[in-house]
Amino acid sequence: MNPIFANLPTSIFEVMSRLAVEKGAINLGQGFPEDDGPLDIREDAARAFIDGPNQYPPMRGIPALRQAVAAHYKARQNIDLDWQREVTITSGATEALAAALLAFVQPGDEVVLFEPFYDAYPPMVARAGATARYVRLEPPHWRVDAEKLPAAFNEKTRVVMINTPLNPSASVLPHEDLALLADLCRKHDVIVISDEVWEELLFDGRAHASMLHHLRERTLKIGSAGKMFSLTGWKVGFACGAPHLTEAFARAHQFLTFTTPPGLQSAVAYGLGKERAYFDGMCAEYQRGRDRLQTALEQEGFATLPAQGAYFLSVDLPRSGIALSSEAFARHAIEHGVATIPYAAFYANPGAPEIVRLCFAKRNETLDRGAEALAKAKRALG
Repeated sequence: MNPIFANLPTSIFEVMSRLAVEKGAINLGQGFPEDDGPLDIREDAARAFIDGPNQYPPMRGIPALRQAVAAHYKARQNIDLDWQREVTITSGATEALAAALLAFVQPGDEVVLFEPFYDAYPPMVARAGATARYVRLEPPHWRVDAEKLPAAFNEKTRVVMINTPLNPSASVLPHEDLALLADLCRKHDVIVISDEVWEELLFDGRAHASMLHHLRERTLKIGSAGKMFSLTGWKVGFACGAPHLTEAFARAHQFLTFTTPPGLQSAVAYGLGKERAYFDGMCAEYQRGRDRLQTALEQEGFATLPAQGAYFLSVDLPRSGIALSSEAFARHAIEHGVATIPYAAFYANPGAPEIVRLCFAKRNETLDRGAEALAKAKRALG
């Protein structure tokens, strides 16, 4: 068996979700919406599957969707993309990340990753034959340290992977941090794989800052229809960047999934044509969920960290008066009726902060019951 995967433990998301089912607990751990996405987009997909075609679409994606992606990013982020040469459709953002690494790195290269990270990054880097070099971001603001970052770069550095908004911390890299990173990448001839799947979920009036704004010729931007439309099971992603990057990317993509169901692509193209009010309304709805859960927890003495984007809220255990490690508290909380995710799952090195992540993309009653269970777990500690 391939030791990269054979030696990995069972994902903490699988562990906590299984325990939630076994114990009948509220699942605020795994990050997916409780509702099932916009009905009109699902109806469009149903019609597309009935009417067809249902045979292989073009490897890079159907023209209608590639055109819609380019139009969406022009309207929402003022990014100009040539839909024919700079947009590739993938079977989810995770496939896009994997294809990008396979396309851009080879054995002996190094990839800079920021801790905390989306947990799929390290095994993907290892499978591509590269070595991860970690840079730690610190709570509560998770900013790039201008003095420490340059030490992560050397003659072996080939790629930097970033995620903004960041899962799990729900923080957003500002333009200043992206500009600093862009300067280092130019200096060291490095490509950025920019995981921007949460780009439509920014709160309190924030606007998304894409790495394409700062490093147009060296950035491959990854987007996700699943995150944009609360349809996480659809697995439709976008990879956007300069032609020399997308050409190399497409060669890897064609031998991973090759293509993505045409009916889903058609429905996503329809969804991307929605008015700005849809995206603003979705964001406002998630922000209400964030505020509801945050208020309920703070009333019970929990200390939360700022949640600027995505749909995650983090609880600082030491500041909440809880002396347990994040893993121990997660095990304790599940016994009192709620699943959480310990931050240790998002770090490769020891010393992860004692924080747990909660998902607030849930119905009000679910959030209320989850907050009650967390309060019960806290009181049980004395």
